[in-house]
Amino acid sequence: MLPVRKSQKKFFGLLLLFVAITTPWILGILYVTNTDNNGKDVSVKLVNYKKDTIPKVDHSKFEILQQKFDNPKQVTEACLSCHNLTHKDVMKTSHWKWTKPYVKDNGDTIQLGKKNILNNFCIGISSNEPRCTSCHIGYGWKDHGFDFSDSTGIDCLVCHDKTGTYKKFPTAAGYPVDKEKKFGKKTFYPPDYNYIAEHVGNPDRHNCGSCHFVGGGGNNVKHGDIANEMNKVTKEVDVHMGVDGANMDCVDCHKTEHHNIQGNLYSIASENTNRTTCEECHTEQPHENKILNSHTKKVACQTCHIPSYAKVSATKMYWDWSTAGKFNDDGSVMIKKDSLGNMIYHSFKGSFVWKNNVEPEYTWFNGTARHYLLGDKVDTTKALAFNTLNGSYGDSASKIFPVKVHRGRQIFDPVNDYMILPHLFGKDSTAYWKNFDWNKAAETGMKSVNLPYSGKYSFTSTEMSWPINHMVAPRNESLKCEDCHSRDSRLASLTDFYLPGRDHSKAVDYIGFALLVLAALGVTIHALLRMRK
Repeated sequence: MLPVRKSQKKFFGLLLLFVAITTPWILGILYVTNTDNNGKDVSVKLVNYKKDTIPKVDHSKFEILQQKFDNPKQVTEACLSCHNLTHKDVMKTSHWKWTKPYVKDNGDTIQLGKKNILNNFCIGISSNEPRCTSCHIGYGWKDHGFDFSDSTGIDCLVCHDKTGTYKKFPTAAGYPVDKEKKFGKKTFYPPDYNYIAEHVGNPDRHNCGSCHFVGGGGNNVKHGDIANEMNKVTKEVDVHMGVDGANMDCVDCHKTEHHNIQGNLYSIASENTNRTTCEECHTEQPHENKILNSHTKKVACQTCHIPSYAKVSATKMYWDWSTAGKFNDDGSVMIKKDSLGNMIYHSFKGSFVWKNNVEPEYTWFNGTARHYLLGDKVDTTKALAFNTLNGSYGDSASKIFPVKVHRGRQIFDPVNDYMILPHLFGKDSTAYWKNFDWNKAAETGMKSVNLPYSGKYSFTSTEMSWPINHMVAPRNESLKCEDCHSRDSRLASLTDFYLPGRDHSKAVDYIGFALLVLAALGVTIHALLRMRK
């Protein structure tokens, strides 16, 4: 064995000390970095996904669809002559009823949904039906007298048109126009019912998007992560729907059986059922890396893989109804827009704030939510949460989810201490968009839901949470460890648990520092003993 000088021993001892201290950090970095031998990203596991390739029926061959249709209900009758049990399935769905079972805090089950809830966008449906129900999958829901048992009232074409020419008119209670008609800058034409009926098929993103992309009154207004651009988008915006990516349609994830479309509305669900989840295709252990997989117990896939939403068009973040009713000096409707063309003021609706490329807020969520019910008392010392997403760190069913929180100010009754559902749309003298009188609008609106109006109104702050599920970024743009595990953590609002890198406990810090000192001392002593030999 070659002789070793003391200076060399000291050098090797210090080198051993350095290696002992730095090796765990180096190994940790290598372990978390999920790359293959060529330095390329390793794809997550994908299972249980297969495009529907079943040949479709050529409806142009059916004689019954070659008759002359004068109105859309005749088309529905023709559809049901072959699909003679389909109407029973359709009329059981929330797309038709606009309600579903909701368990109240006292244990009672009621029917709750778009039909009878309040929101902080267009507020509520009752007394405003012809405008709101333009997105209902039916014809003629113009008031409380709509017949939900009439199968001819089902609109088959809005979901199954493959021509892209079928459109409902925005204020016609679900009907298309029967003659050329303008709405704003758009012109609507009567549909060619025969041509459309002969060219129907499975719903694609255009069908779903005709309502869901424009919820809340315009493109990308409500959700922020589903917008008209999703009809033809790149994978940089959404890897699933990108035409240069997976090029998936909505129904590829939102599976449908007997016309029940999977994907329960998160914002009001009292039961965690009928969900569409990432795990259905990607499994609960989607990564090659074990540390990343361990995160899936408490972190939803969306949290890391949707670092921002509203990537193309802006989404509405704030709506103040209290400023509505202002006009130009000449009495004309006042409309103001920002530099990007987003409407920031309208006489009918008040003031708005829009944002692009929004970083989500984060919350614990177990798949269930509570919702404000008409007539519930309001505590005006804080913003009224129309919906509360349930969850906590201690809840085993909860995960961290990204959400859009839409905030606003809207009308409420300060005497009765509850929210007001105003009558906004209509040609009558009490509609706010006709005569701009909040008192009359409040009286008519509350009468439609059988609640008294005190004759006094004010405005209060509200907020509503919408889980973010779309606009999934390419893998190399997903969140990095330091986005959460740092002093500037995205998860700063979640304070019911200890997060390494973000949180600092003196006791934990002292223990950790002591362990590091002991480890270093042990290695040093070991090195010194080796050097003496």
